[in-house]
Amino acid sequence: MNLERLRQLQPYLWTLPRTPGEERAEVLLYGGAPLLVSMDDKVLEQIANVASLPGLVGAAMTMPDAHWGYGFPIGGVAAFDAEQGGVISAGGVGFDISCGIRCLRSNLDLEDAVEHFPELGNALFRAIPAGVGEEGEIKLNPEQLDQVMHGGAHWAVQQGYGTAADLDYIEEHGRVAGAIPDNVSELAKKRQRGEMGTLGSGNHYLEVQVVDRIFDPAAALAFGLHEGQILVSIHCGSRGLGHQIGTDYLVLLAKAASRLGIHLPDRELACAPVKSPEGQRYIGAMNAAINCALANRQILTHLTRSVFTEIYPQAALETLFDVSHNTCKAETHQIDGESRLLYVHRKGATRAFGPGHPMLPERYRQVGQPVVIGGSMGTGSYILVGASENPAFASSSHGAGRAMSRHQALARWKGRALVDELAQQGILIHTRSMRGVAEEAPGAYKDVDLVAEATEEAGLARRVAFLRPKVCIKG
Repeated sequence: MNLERLRQLQPYLWTLPRTPGEERAEVLLYGGAPLLVSMDDKVLEQIANVASLPGLVGAAMTMPDAHWGYGFPIGGVAAFDAEQGGVISAGGVGFDISCGIRCLRSNLDLEDAVEHFPELGNALFRAIPAGVGEEGEIKLNPEQLDQVMHGGAHWAVQQGYGTAADLDYIEEHGRVAGAIPDNVSELAKKRQRGEMGTLGSGNHYLEVQVVDRIFDPAAALAFGLHEGQILVSIHCGSRGLGHQIGTDYLVLLAKAASRLGIHLPDRELACAPVKSPEGQRYIGAMNAAINCALANRQILTHLTRSVFTEIYPQAALETLFDVSHNTCKAETHQIDGESRLLYVHRKGATRAFGPGHPMLPERYRQVGQPVVIGGSMGTGSYILVGASENPAFASSSHGAGRAMSRHQALARWKGRALVDELAQQGILIHTRSMRGVAEEAPGAYKDVDLVAEATEEAGLARRVAFLRPKVCIKG
């Protein structure tokens, strides 16, 4: 990205000035200069297009890990007021609806666990289905899948996958209201019936990690973290169901925009007013996919616990928190001293409530919400905590963010060589696709340290702990 096109407002905040006659809202980009330079200029084009959509409140924003996406840039955040004609956009949610990370803390330390990491990796690889179209042992009939889309993680717990104690530490307490399975196509449902309890492909993973460094002792204490502790992060989403919903509704919302005379600067921003029939249909389907993703991560949590207790009989894994990246949620925010209900799109961005928020579990309410920034394969991840005065509708970065395309990565790296190189660094990779490893090479992503630092310096969330990877399961 050419920084000459931007104006710097603060050390970690930039804006894209409007050209004469350009009718759009403000564009804000969070991040330090090195991160913005690494972004494609397409990010600017996409977020400027978002800023022209009806009913936008405040600015259209990008997080420090932003990169080019479909419709919205990944790392894009925008809030809309339904009472002012605000829209909902499938391109502002993404295809993998409610892709997110479930983080588990264990009672194990590295010195107690490291000897059995090879055995642990093999057992997790056998137990956790991962890959394109990969199916698990759970096969759902249509009625059961409807129950999943209504019940989310609650359904999974009722089926014996995990415990009710997990639910307090999941966004929306494990189930979002307003899901309408009837708004989901039969093709989307068909794609999902064998994919519950599976990871998927791409940048999805299950990673065994060790707490390498503590930045904020008070927040770490509240989160139950200490140096040397073993954690597990599970990164996945709504699988085939969410992807098909995204595909189906891009067409429906584009037709709605045309019918209602909404000018789309990019057809990928297909949208409809929140209060329109098409907008309501999409919201019902999207919420069904969110619940599907929450149930999926709950099942994977159960499978992971089963493997850990097989290898480490004394092991206990508690849910630290479960956050989603790709959602639109109705939230109340203070705008010019007034409480307003807004529809906040976060595509490749994480919700990050600050201290005192009533939706946080009691354990974290005084310190703030746990936020997870997942790093690229082999580089490490961060746990942060939501900031009190977050300027971006309580939003934060969600990961390292791609610095090059998968095609570029394939031309530069070989999967087998990467697996061997990481093994020499003490990181064990288990995968069904060496091509997938090459596509997700550490060098294909931004520097996660810079992303976490920029997230903190921009006032979005504070760093709590750095997690170093030890065992990684990928599709």
